[in-house]
Amino acid sequence: QLQLVESGGGLVQPGGSLRLSCQASGFSLDYYNIGWYRQAPGKEREGVSCVTSSGTGTNYAESVKGRFTISRDIGANRVDLQMNSLKPDDPAVYYCAAVHLPVPTICMPPDGMDYWGKGTLVTVSS
Repeated sequence: QLQLVESGGGLVQPGGSLRLSCQASGFSLDYYNIGWYRQAPGKEREGVSCVTSSGTGTNYAESVKGRFTISRDIGANRVDLQMNSLKPDDPAVYYCAAVHLPVPTICMPPDGMDYWGKGTLVTVSS
């Protein structure tokens, strides 16, 4: 069974850090680009960051550049998102998603992704 499972969400104070993980099971991520997306209440799901299958190509939303870092552990079949300097407008449910190659761009829109996890909640509050 193909699964993506996110973990690492939680409550953090403004300026704090969290590390999210996306663990794949039932399939190898070797031929997939991976993206992290988030959805806040009342808002559309938006792309946060993406990484290529090789891990050498990355992309970030302007709102998280310089604060978030995406990485993939090919051997562990996992993709992580290190989130630093969290802000009050970062809270959301964070999802990871996978899209099978080939794709025209590193980051696909949400409706272009093939598999989704169920999400992990990030809350930023003092």
